[in-house]
Amino acid sequence: MADLKNDKKSRRPLKNLPSDGFQPKVLLLWLGIVAVVVSLYLFSPGRQPAPTEMTVYQVQKLAEEGNVKDLIMQPDPNTGGRSSYQIHGESTGPDGKPLLSFHASGTLTEATIAVLQKAGAKEEAAPSWPSLLVGLLPIFVLGLLVYFFFIRQLKAAGRGALSFGKSRAKMLTRDRDKITFADVAGCDEAKEEISEVVEFLKDPKKFTKMGGRIPKGMLLVGPPGTGKTLLAKAVAGEAEVPFFSVSGSDFVEMFVGVGASRVRDMFEQGRTSAPCIIFIDEIDAVGRQRGAGMGGGHDEREQTLNSLLVEMDGFDTSDGVIIMAATNRPDVLDSALLRPGRFDRQVYVDLPDILGREQILRVHAKKITLAEDVDLMVIARGTPGLSGADLANLLNESALLAARRNKKKVEPIDVEDARHKVLFGRERRRVMDDEEKKLCAYHEAGHALVQAVLDDGLMPVHKVTIIPRGRSLGSTMFIPKRDILTYHKRRLLNQIAMGLGGRVAEELVCGDISNGASGDIKQITKLARQMVCDWGMTELGPIAYGENHDTVFLGRDIARSEHVSEETARLIDNEVKKIIDTQHARATAIITERRAALDLIANALLEHETIEGRHVLEILEFGEMRSPIVNAPPSPAPPKLGDKDTKKPAAKPAADPLGGTPAPMPA
Repeated sequence: MADLKNDKKSRRPLKNLPSDGFQPKVLLLWLGIVAVVVSLYLFSPGRQPAPTEMTVYQVQKLAEEGNVKDLIMQPDPNTGGRSSYQIHGESTGPDGKPLLSFHASGTLTEATIAVLQKAGAKEEAAPSWPSLLVGLLPIFVLGLLVYFFFIRQLKAAGRGALSFGKSRAKMLTRDRDKITFADVAGCDEAKEEISEVVEFLKDPKKFTKMGGRIPKGMLLVGPPGTGKTLLAKAVAGEAEVPFFSVSGSDFVEMFVGVGASRVRDMFEQGRTSAPCIIFIDEIDAVGRQRGAGMGGGHDEREQTLNSLLVEMDGFDTSDGVIIMAATNRPDVLDSALLRPGRFDRQVYVDLPDILGREQILRVHAKKITLAEDVDLMVIARGTPGLSGADLANLLNESALLAARRNKKKVEPIDVEDARHKVLFGRERRRVMDDEEKKLCAYHEAGHALVQAVLDDGLMPVHKVTIIPRGRSLGSTMFIPKRDILTYHKRRLLNQIAMGLGGRVAEELVCGDISNGASGDIKQITKLARQMVCDWGMTELGPIAYGENHDTVFLGRDIARSEHVSEETARLIDNEVKKIIDTQHARATAIITERRAALDLIANALLEHETIEGRHVLEILEFGEMRSPIVNAPPSPAPPKLGDKDTKKPAAKPAADPLGGTPAPMPA
């Protein structure tokens, strides 16, 4: 293929290997420092004064008087004659102390040579190339030092400054960490659409002979954790063409024009390897709407977007470069980017349904040792609303929990406890007095009682606990028996009444209220306002009143117009209050009528800390709990210093045979 050279370049892992301790630059630094010190020491003015030029006759006179020492005669290499010499030495005074160094050159007679030899002159050969190299070694080392620590730094700075416009797209190889479509589950429709691109690249004639053409761009849209980037990696593993990956933030720089230059270089890089696929992750970093927000036409982000638009479908286009992009914010993307010809397809990667969750769990369960009685379908039914990343994290947490319990396999109770930990947080043992425990027990009993009475079979009570988890002191968990895709008004009103059950129980039992219902109040208020403003479920009619919530920082206009008048806003507030007041009275009537059941549920929570949904139903039907409470093995707690025995935490709830997603109402 055309990408063999790029593949070979991408298979060079030696540059990225960790160093074994040898640092060439550090060694060169020390050698340079030593060379500089030696050179300064040897060639310093105080150490080596300039010699005085003398004639041969003057040197001969000093030699005859005995006022010389360290005489050296060297044949003069400039003349090449046998009797031409250079003389080096030092003159001395009458006391024998050296006065100055001298240098002389000229033709020596035999008599002069005899006088000099009698004065102790030594004849040496002319300096050779090795000796000259040794003398020049400090200078050479100093030059290397300058090169490595100045010239190369300037070149690196040039690469940083002058190559700002170079693309940062990385080519993925098919040999390392290969992911295929078999490793992607839970999004069959999206996988089918994307696989068409791979099939086209493998056999383009199959499509072109019908007059079709490959889509230039495919935009993957969906909530976080649904597998958009994983799908792109699967395309890289399946496609037999070069695959380049880059993040949207790689185009963003403080200098205007740098991002546009990187876009142009990226497409040029793709054209040289065409046909190829370029994947831009989190494209909303550069693809936000133009002319909105705080920036203007000179904004770096807009220049980058303009360049991307031109490269994808401008005046000068070329085939063979397919763009794939992923984002979870398609609402802020520019409309010109989403039109056909640029991103021809928008592939929505939604949260998986029950079958998709089971397939995802099977993919991730291959690496985990599960017990024989672990049913992945049960786990799938118990996790509606969870993404693929959430499911992978759930299985990983269950494996870690089983390992801490010194088990060889992951059991259902480990998966159940891991689900509670992921959704609600780790159990926290707080010191609570009897009054606080009683208040928490009645609060959660109020939630459970109202939900058990109003439930139509879709979302029964799963578990009730007064063990603190996360930021809540207690939780009431519910089990949706199926994935909930639509919300009916009746069920929404039931949910608001259930949310007020805890506050009502506090009022009736304690004669006072606490801030424990703050989370409940926020949830039901938000739900009631959505019923009025977004879903048209009140007497105000099917009118959307919530269109003025966009913010300027998400790519919207600075000047936002209000779509609701003051009178309409007053009516909306009245409708929200009417819904909550009606359901508060409804929850009060339910709890007042079944006060005995409320006391039994609260006492059971005070005794066992955690009860299951079937126990709540048994109390309502028979006035007592008939099913035994199955205690799960406690997680090992770290021992305190000086204590031989550690206090065991309260028993955890047993695994639910039906599964389901707990919907907590924090106390």
